[in-house]
Amino acid sequence: MSVDVSARERLDRVRSRIASACAACGRDPSSVTLVAVSKLHDAAEVAALAACGQTIFGESYIQEALPKMEAAPAGLVWHFIGHLQRNKARFAVGRFACIHTLDNMELAQVLQKRTGDAGLTQSVCLQVNVAGETQKSGVSPDGLPELAEAVAAMPALRLSGLMVIPPVFDDPEGARPAFRRLRELRDALETRLGAPLPMLSMGMSGDLEAAVMEGATHVRVGTDLFGPRQRPAS
Repeated sequence: MSVDVSARERLDRVRSRIASACAACGRDPSSVTLVAVSKLHDAAEVAALAACGQTIFGESYIQEALPKMEAAPAGLVWHFIGHLQRNKARFAVGRFACIHTLDNMELAQVLQKRTGDAGLTQSVCLQVNVAGETQKSGVSPDGLPELAEAVAAMPALRLSGLMVIPPVFDDPEGARPAFRRLRELRDALETRLGAPLPMLSMGMSGDLEAAVMEGATHVRVGTDLFGPRQRPAS
């Protein structure tokens, strides 16, 4: 497969940003996983980036993701990073290496049943609404320990870490307190649960450096890899 030069350039640019951020805080770049957010981009665009060596992709809408995953090159790893409705949970089970956005007990119970019935184990992160933004999903910091303890006790779910979508700021440094707070919440939960929570899913195109410096293990980058998203006409 020929490599799309512009895709190569975009990927190299993002990887360079991650490496520079890691160098600035003494981290190994291999400790940060790049999740290419391919929502509202087609399978051909995924294939172009995959041809450049990107293997991990993130999707937000089940109805868009499943046919795209079938059409994309084999061997890719998919993460679900959007709001997951309970009635769509059955379609996610066994399809995604990790679901980043578990944020309530009802969804956890549905995932536990569907995953257990399929004889599988599903990796999940808990999405935390650290700023209490009413328009965003996520468990509150106060409600996090109870949800985490419940999910950790569910045999078909593997609690892997936490995820955040921070408030939007003109200055990317404005998101840093949210990233720091997520790391602090994760550290406290590890002590409470007596188990490691290795994933911190935080940071996007505009603020990935701040996220990396605060400990992100997975950065979710879409626009800087694929360009602006084109929403279908309604």
